[in-house]
Order: sequence, then C-alpha cells, then structure tokens
Amino acid sequence: MQALAGIFAVTFPFFALVLCGYGAARSRLLPLDAVAGLNMFVLYFALPCMLYRFGRSTPAAQLFSPAVAGVWLAVGLLLVAVSAAWARRQGAPWPDAAMGALVAAFPNSGFMGVPLILALLGEGAMGPVMASLLVDLVVTSSLCIGLSQWGAAGEHGVARAVGGALQGVLRNPMPWSILAGALAGAVGFDLWAPVGRTVALLADAASPVALFTIGAVLARAQMQAAVPAAAARPALQDVGVITVLKLLVQPALVWAGAAWAVRAGVLPQALLAPLVLTAALPSAANVSLLAERFGADNGRVARVILYSTVAAFFSFSAAVALLR
Repeated sequence: MQALAGIFAVTFPFFALVLCGYGAARSRLLPLDAVAGLNMFVLYFALPCMLYRFGRSTPAAQLFSPAVAGVWLAVGLLLVAVSAAWARRQGAPWPDAAMGALVAAFPNSGFMGVPLILALLGEGAMGPVMASLLVDLVVTSSLCIGLSQWGAAGEHGVARAVGGALQGVLRNPMPWSILAGALAGAVGFDLWAPVGRTVALLADAASPVALFTIGAVLARAQMQAAVPAAAARPALQDVGVITVLKLLVQPALVWAGAAWAVRAGVLPQALLAPLVLTAALPSAANVSLLAERFGADNGRVARVILYSTVAAFFSFSAAVALLR
C-alpha cells in the first residue's frame, strides 16, 4: 500500500492538471475558442522544445531501436486490424472504423507520456517513448487516415488521404524536433546561449500546459461532437471495447513482445518498462480532431478518449506498480 501511495503521489498531479483543463473548458472559464490557441502553443512551441532537448540527450541506439519500433509497430497494426474489422462487422463506414482503430492504438505519448514517464523513470526512459511516438506519427496515423477514405477509392479518395497524411507528417513539428535533437547530439552541436535559454523556458512550460490542454480538448470534443444522422451510420456500442483494447490489451501485447525481445537479446531490459508504460497511456486527444476532419463519429471517439483518460488514472498506476 505504501508503494502504491507513492505511485499515486507522482501520477495524481498529472491527471489533476487534465481535470483542471477539463473543468475550465466545461465551465466556460476558458472560452472554447481559446483551446485551439493553447493546443497550438503546445504543439508548435513548448512540446517541440522539450522533444528537442530529450532527442539531444537520448542515445541514438534507443531512439532508433529496431526492436522497439518492431514491437510497437506489430502491436499497433494488430490493434488497428482488429478494431477496424470489428467495427466493419457492425456495419460501420470506413471513417468510423479507421478512427476507432486509431484511438485504440495511439496513446497520448506526446502530451502526457513524455512528462509523466519522465517523472516516474527519469531521462533514461525517454528513448522508447519518443521512438514509439515516431512510429505512431509516421505510420499508424497515416495508415488509419488512408483507411478512413477507403470507401472513396473510386474517386481517388485513398490516394488523396494518404497524400494528406504524409503532408501532415511533414508539417508536424514533433518528429522533426526529435530528429533535430538527435542530430544535434550526434554532432555535438550546442545552441547559442540566449536561444538555448529560450528553448529551455519553452520546454519547461510544455508539461503543465500540455496536460491542461488535454483536459480542455476533451471538454471541447464532448461539447462540440458532431452527431451523425441515424440514417447515415449505425450507432456503434463499442466505446467500452475500444477503451479496454487501449488500456489493457495494448500494454499486455507490448509487454509480451518486449519480454520476448529481451529474452532474445535484442532489447535491453531497462527499455521494457517505459515501452509498456507508454502503451498503458490513455488514447491520444488529437484523434478527436482527425475524426472530425475525416467525417467520423467524433462523439464516439471523444467518449473513448475521455473514458480512457479517466480510467488510466487507476490502470496506469497499477501498471507502474506491476512493473516495479
């Protein structure tokens, strides 16, 4: 009990900040129009500076580990296939099937995972977190965006969606920040001191603002979720199933794959815990934005994100206790 209390002492402030953002947006103390500005600050300013800093200090062998990428990608593809097939069997259109699959396989590793796992395990655990984030941003998201437009294949919808997804990857500052930091570390490049201090200030702001923003994004998604017409698509009753896939099945599969890689000698034992904890994170909040953009049932996706975030306070803490 004392060990569990110690874990809650670390995790509680992170989830409390999410709750603060949720409450601020739900009560309109934070105007909904301001949420986009918070999101842009985190995505384009604070979080890239944090990822640059960790990319520079993380060994390249961890950041670009084939074992980490292989385990993460295999589990992600399996979850996408199972989730999409399940939704299609219920008669869901491709946008709903694809975005449901993405919310089941994409953890909130950028906004929540980096600061939370850093607080629990230290900087040495950042390699697997950022490696998995690269896989999700480049491969998993692009795949699901392409699937969301599969029904429009006759009108070149898939090609347009994949092209748009790749453009989104190129415009997303997070992978570029990690790669820039890794390159700077490899060549021993140091920023000019005033620029370095600016980057440090923005990086220090990333954690609290990102967590607050998650809550605000969740509240906005709930309040502005598009309600599909009953004739347009079936009402899918799979929010609980997707939440279980995200919080229980994904970390269990990642643990099994990572444990096998450790036994095979291709993955250091020290990387197992951060990789599994990344999988135990709740669903990524930005999937709600993608669902709205690509015509999926945003209310369903928002409920998965909300329920997984609330339940993760307990399931993530339990995962930390088991891995310790």
